[in-house]
Amino acid sequence: MNKEEIKKLLPHREPMLLLEEVDVNEQGEAVGKYTVKGDEFFLQGHFPGNPIVPGVIQCEMIAQTAVALIPDVHDSLPMYTGLNNVKFKNPLLPGDTAVMTVSLTARRGIFCFAKGKLEANGKLCTSAEFSFAIVPKKS
Repeated sequence: MNKEEIKKLLPHREPMLLLEEVDVNEQGEAVGKYTVKGDEFFLQGHFPGNPIVPGVIQCEMIAQTAVALIPDVHDSLPMYTGLNNVKFKNPLLPGDTAVMTVSLTARRGIFCFAKGKLEANGKLCTSAEFSFAIVPKKS
């Protein structure tokens, strides 16, 4: 899926759309990509002279990738409901291409449970387990 196709699934828009492409692989995992340009709003103060993508933004990149695995997300709002066992191993820097790999572990009604990781340059940056709800949009 390219960025325009992603916009049909995700309600996010720039500057919070943090996926440039996403596909589902043979193992049923969503694999997304985002290249950090260096001029993103979240790098402006984190940290001046030594920009590093904040961990919470990396978690958001992982979560956005999961939406490719949810067929009924159209016209809904995917909303975080939990974040567990988050680990930060290596920094994500301007110029890096983040590769997010996500799999669903369970689904109960509107609640989805997943695990994912974000890698760059062949190194693990972030891993997490998380949950989110597929909430109908208000008219």
